[in-house]
Amino acid sequence: MRTLYHLPLSPFCRKVRLMLYEKKLEVGLKVERVWEQRDAFLALNPAASVPVLIEEDESIVVGHYAIVEYLEAAYTDVFLSPRSLPEKNEMRRLVSWFDEKFYKEVSGVVLHEKIEKHQEKQGFPDAKLIRQALARLPEHMDYIAWLVENRNWLAGEELTIADLAAAAHLSCLDYFGDVPWNRFPATKEWYMRLKSRPAFRPILEDRVPAFPSTDLYKELDF
Repeated sequence: MRTLYHLPLSPFCRKVRLMLYEKKLEVGLKVERVWEQRDAFLALNPAASVPVLIEEDESIVVGHYAIVEYLEAAYTDVFLSPRSLPEKNEMRRLVSWFDEKFYKEVSGVVLHEKIEKHQEKQGFPDAKLIRQALARLPEHMDYIAWLVENRNWLAGEELTIADLAAAAHLSCLDYFGDVPWNRFPATKEWYMRLKSRPAFRPILEDRVPAFPSTDLYKELDF
């Protein structure tokens, strides 16, 4: 069986897991505490970052962008990219929006302050930085709402990797109850459609020791 080295509250690992589950590919999960700098893991990825995918033939694919491209090229029974180039470009633009802009402005800041500092023994969360990051969240929620009010899914009429990327980031924030869903009904409806998919169920089972999820995190009707 293939193996994915991951962290439960990494949006990039969650994006890869959602893609694996949507493609109905079996995978064993190994939580990798990257801050421990294990020699065995460094031999797989000297950058000491996750995700890392070990395929059944023992080939190694490192990094979320590389894994996503690999899975889409290698397993074609289920496509998660549009067929036309304009739609494909739109999907890539939106993946970049969430993996870079959203991560830099919102999810990356919150996760670093709430989780990574504790795990890496870097001190206490900076409440001011968390408030500033969450203050940027509504503009992204509005943007998602605008997209799904004009399209069926984020990049067009079909579910794509753009939806998985956005949901991966939001699900990490939702773990802590940091997403004001009721203020953004169109965004909430889009997320509920994703959250109800079979591929999302393993994500909702994620738990991080010392960091309990909110009661509504697992609820499909929230």
